[in-house]
Amino acid sequence: MLQAQYVPLSEAAKVSILTMGPGDNLYDKFGHSAFRIEDPTRGFDAVYNYGVYDFDTPNFYTKFAQGKLLYKLEGVNSQPFIDHYIAQNRWIKQQELDLSYSEKQELFTFLNNNLKPENKYYKYDFFYDNCATKIRDVLVNVLGDDIIYTADFTSEDKTFRELIQQNVHWNTWGSVGMDVAIGAVTDKKATTWQYQFLPDYVFLATATADLKQNNGIQPLVANTETIYEATKKPPTSDFLTSPLFIFILLALAIVGYTYRDAKRHVRSRALDVLIFGVTGCIGVILCLLWFATDHSATANNYNLLWAFPFNLLIAFFIGKSRPKVWVRRYVLFLVLLLVLLVMHWFTGVQEFAYAFIPLFVALATRFVYLLRVLKD
Repeated sequence: MLQAQYVPLSEAAKVSILTMGPGDNLYDKFGHSAFRIEDPTRGFDAVYNYGVYDFDTPNFYTKFAQGKLLYKLEGVNSQPFIDHYIAQNRWIKQQELDLSYSEKQELFTFLNNNLKPENKYYKYDFFYDNCATKIRDVLVNVLGDDIIYTADFTSEDKTFRELIQQNVHWNTWGSVGMDVAIGAVTDKKATTWQYQFLPDYVFLATATADLKQNNGIQPLVANTETIYEATKKPPTSDFLTSPLFIFILLALAIVGYTYRDAKRHVRSRALDVLIFGVTGCIGVILCLLWFATDHSATANNYNLLWAFPFNLLIAFFIGKSRPKVWVRRYVLFLVLLLVLLVMHWFTGVQEFAYAFIPLFVALATRFVYLLRVLKD
């Protein structure tokens, strides 16, 4: 691990941006970005990486859940850093920036000042302040108005959620988990500037950016090379353990029990307690993510329309053999919430996990049956 450097760069120094492709783990799916400073005259070759956090941070998991975890800038030797990503079979591309000597030195000084213990920590935000946005923001901070980003480096017109889903297949548990946790704030269209929370778009934005120099305007990137090309992996199919298959089974079980109850003119109270208890617990968690954390992406989460937190309390009353009259009215309220969910989905207010469609149908079926049976 490098300490802050105070010796000036030589004229032979190079400043580059490294972009790493996605990995197998969920937290690697979006790739990674970092600065690389090479100075062969000084024998210096280091990566400045803003995507580091300490597992030994006090109350690590609590701070992570609350959105209060601090990330930090770390400087490391380049070769071990590169070898790490090669070992994970993740492609690596390098963009050498066409900076003047004074600009290279200013960027080097900025990074090393950030590397100081009192400066290296920052509050991470997945969309607005991460390892990728830091690359762009540092360049803007150092180069100021001399750097010119083009707004049309991509012709895509996507929401934040759609950008996330590019690297995470919808029928995976990681995708479902994110679709449940993040709210409607991620269903608004992102600007091309905001696209740069993803390393791929930092790469594209940098590739099309220009830089004002004494001799006029020139491309920001002098040279692009592929350090490592990942080998393609054969596609794997794990449908039997996928969210869609599991929720189809769950939905069939709920509908099957409901059909049996209707034929026998009974009500499986244990099933109702389970449905209300589980959806209520999920709702409480979503409320905490919305109101009790600093996560910007978990606000305005309309998954609460199917996972209503008060269900947790109603689970006690729905388990009785003859619930109060108001319990039926509450179930009618839940049916209306499901109608609102469909309206929110079709009007584009919020997109929900596709794998939940069987569950939504099953919940609607059960609630309609409860309206009938609780009327008696």
